[in-house]
Amino acid sequence: MAESDIRRLLRRWDIRPSKGLGQNFLTDPRTADKIVAAAGLTPSDTALEVGAGTGVLTRRLAAAAARVVAVELDHRLVPLLRSELSDCSNLTLVEGDILSLDPVALVGEGEYRVVANLPYYITAAVLRHLLGARRRPVRLVLTVQREVAQRLVARPGAMSLLAVSVQFYGTPRLLFRIPPGSFYPAPGVESAVVRIDTHPVLPLPHP
Repeated sequence: MAESDIRRLLRRWDIRPSKGLGQNFLTDPRTADKIVAAAGLTPSDTALEVGAGTGVLTRRLAAAAARVVAVELDHRLVPLLRSELSDCSNLTLVEGDILSLDPVALVGEGEYRVVANLPYYITAAVLRHLLGARRRPVRLVLTVQREVAQRLVARPGAMSLLAVSVQFYGTPRLLFRIPPGSFYPAPGVESAVVRIDTHPVLPLPHP
């Protein structure tokens, strides 16, 4: 969907993006395709999406994976998503806060991959929650604030506590930047996509 399509869709459902929820909806289809490609999904994979928004990524995930579980906190968006994605038979839509939900209970048995366009203010909390799950995702592909992305991939000598925590569980890579104009409404900062491939075995016992 282009920005004009997202605007029309939100108007039709009488929804205004919430600043309190940090809502900046992705509108650029090429960027959406790149994000889903970065997840490396196959027709046998399960994907967990955090923050389904208007469904731009959700539909692409459903086309790439065997099963998609999409979590959306904003109750206003749930009817929109159910309507717009009614043809995605492999999609399970969950209304709720990912920080209050058990990722393993959501996806069930087997490996899973996470794709998320995260509100900037909860990035660290969501990372801790997902990486500390009793069964971690094998890969996370996250859209975050560019400065946060740079902190996540920092090397020894310049690492924050967040970087140390993330790199304990996996290897982060900054894949590409996303300009503000790729979202509606446009955020005041540049975004970036980070891929974290989790370690099959932790370097030390789980803290």
